[in-house]
Amino acid sequence: MGYPRQIMANDILNFLEDLVREACAQGADEADAVDIDSRSLEAAVRFGKIEHMERSEQRKTGLRVLVGRRQAVVATADRQPETAAALVARAIAMARAAPEDPHAGLAEQALLAADWPELDLYDAIQPTSEDLTRKAIDAEAAALDVASITNSEGASASRSETRVALVSSNGFASSYRRSGCGLSVSVLAGEGTAMESGYDWSSAVHASDLAEPAALGRSAGARAVSRLGPVKPATAVMPVVFEQRLAGRVVSALAGAINGAAVARGTSFLKDAMGEPVLKSGMSLVDDPSRPRGHGSRPFDAEGLRCRRCALVEGGVLRAWLLDLRSARQLGLPPAGHASRSPGSAPSPASSNLYLAPGPLPPDDMIGEIENGLFVTALMGHGVDLVAGRYSQGAAGFAIRGGKIAEPVSEITIAGDLREMLLGLDAANDLVFRGTVNAPTLRVEAMTVGGR
Repeated sequence: MGYPRQIMANDILNFLEDLVREACAQGADEADAVDIDSRSLEAAVRFGKIEHMERSEQRKTGLRVLVGRRQAVVATADRQPETAAALVARAIAMARAAPEDPHAGLAEQALLAADWPELDLYDAIQPTSEDLTRKAIDAEAAALDVASITNSEGASASRSETRVALVSSNGFASSYRRSGCGLSVSVLAGEGTAMESGYDWSSAVHASDLAEPAALGRSAGARAVSRLGPVKPATAVMPVVFEQRLAGRVVSALAGAINGAAVARGTSFLKDAMGEPVLKSGMSLVDDPSRPRGHGSRPFDAEGLRCRRCALVEGGVLRAWLLDLRSARQLGLPPAGHASRSPGSAPSPASSNLYLAPGPLPPDDMIGEIENGLFVTALMGHGVDLVAGRYSQGAAGFAIRGGKIAEPVSEITIAGDLREMLLGLDAANDLVFRGTVNAPTLRVEAMTVGGR
């Protein structure tokens, strides 16, 4: 899966530099170009037989030009030098027809990243299709060996790598590459209409950090069996505990509410909350793009700015927004290096490795303090309204009774006011970095659980 000579990093940087130079020659006051080259290999199996083997490659270049404060973005998969002039001409014409944006523009040179720590984002070991197939088969076999497992939805293993290159007319030019790998398995327990599914997954930058296939399979099987015979509880207001592996969904809602673009538009329920408590005293929300082997780590952001650890919430108090250059200018704040970008779009703010710091209690002790509540292990739908600050999602999990996990429950809805939920949040001590947004097991003091 190595890169062919014609798209090696230096070649791409040279191509992007030519593109930016041509844009300025044709009338752009500022320009930047990004190139993202991704490739992946995935093996999927079901009952030990290969269902599909997929190799994909995606290569795209994006050019952003600014004529005065008028901005346009174009993207292409054609990297031939002879097509650059036509691409630039199209972008310039689009920019001249665009409305003025007083906040658009590239970064000052003093803000640009000049050096960064070693992030260890690339695993040079490249598995074969046979290697990936064996991992998937082993994970599924272990799941099928669990008593009461009756069917399989399959297992898959994958490996990917991406190279990102950025060149700007302000003098920035650099690139980096990263790898990723994943393993997942899903099986069914029970018979007929009483069947329940269970799944588990693992993802990492380096293959050596992936979960062991057999352990992952046994976990998926046990989860499916534990969900057999669910009931629909009575509607009530009660404490709700979010399992660690999906607690990041709550943190994602908070991240959306402190996104600088939403704040600048006035479409966040936290738009006026800077300097106010948004979590319990002592709790912290951190974005750390410099985490070694982090799923969202990056040496520089999509505008070439320095990336650094940022405590967005500290001691329960909101201290910072997620900001790209444009939203920082709109809000009259210094930029923070949170810009993200696809080749076909302008930069926008996004987190990197976002996590809620762990608390002091083990999850069992946290659950042990609840007389009657709900332990959520699955969420369905996207019922988060960041403008009004309302939360409502389908859910499944287990009843909590007398401080213990009790019978499985399903066909329920959990709902609440997001501001009240966040202020009533407690974090356990079991933080695990599974992806780009992470949290320990979380307990919300009170939510409406809609059942029968």
